[in-house]
Amino acid sequence: MIETRIDRRFAALAKEGRSAFITFVMSGDPDHETALKLIKGLPGAGADIIEVGMPFTDPMADGPAIQQAGLRALASGTTLKSTLRLIREFRETDNETPIVLMGYFNPIYSYGVEQFLKDGKEAGIDGLIIVDLPSEEDDELCLPAIKAGINFIRLATPTTDDKRLSTILKNTSGFLYYVSIAGTTGAAAPEPRDVAASLERIRKATTLPIAVGFGIRTGEQAAEIAKIADGAVVGTALIDRIAAAKSKDEAVASTLELAAELSAGIRSVTKN
Repeated sequence: MIETRIDRRFAALAKEGRSAFITFVMSGDPDHETALKLIKGLPGAGADIIEVGMPFTDPMADGPAIQQAGLRALASGTTLKSTLRLIREFRETDNETPIVLMGYFNPIYSYGVEQFLKDGKEAGIDGLIIVDLPSEEDDELCLPAIKAGINFIRLATPTTDDKRLSTILKNTSGFLYYVSIAGTTGAAAPEPRDVAASLERIRKATTLPIAVGFGIRTGEQAAEIAKIADGAVVGTALIDRIAAAKSKDEAVASTLELAAELSAGIRSVTKN
């Protein structure tokens, strides 16, 4: 597979001796213009990789906060087509920050896999996380995505045993997303000792970077994960800032303020 922005970013961070700060926001939340301002501001606030959610009516793996973000986005008229437009508009001023689309297969299937990959690549996406497509269904999207030069990123959890892990890793590229807590997004904070033990086991099976998500809310928590993982993923805490804001301008400013705090925590940890 050809080298992607994700590959280049993790290689650069490894040389710097630090972990990646990976943010998650929902496309179109609370509307297209505000979401665009937010993702344009995230790299300046320290985000190394940006995950953008594709809103869907039945987000079974998401907790309440991200479910509500998806509903706000859908109410504002967000579609998969407008999500790709969001990425194109972001790429007008940033051609370096990796973008990962995260969501469910149904909207992509409805769009048409071949057309989606063509349009997605042209828009500037670098990776996909599709939570309801198991590795047994790699022919549906994973393998075509890899052929198109788009990383296909898989999830592993505390209940993933060694046999299942080998299956998951078979066609995974870019990085492995380790879900630190069993449950939906926005769950309790991860326990670093438990995460460290799991990552030690996983690293025996792969050389891919491992990013850890679910439950990270503060710079201190992000720093703890940065000590043991190649990346820390934060979504619900940022989404909560958007939801709590009294205006769209406040939503952008408050969310970027938290992103900067989280980034500072991660950047306080050096590994060289």
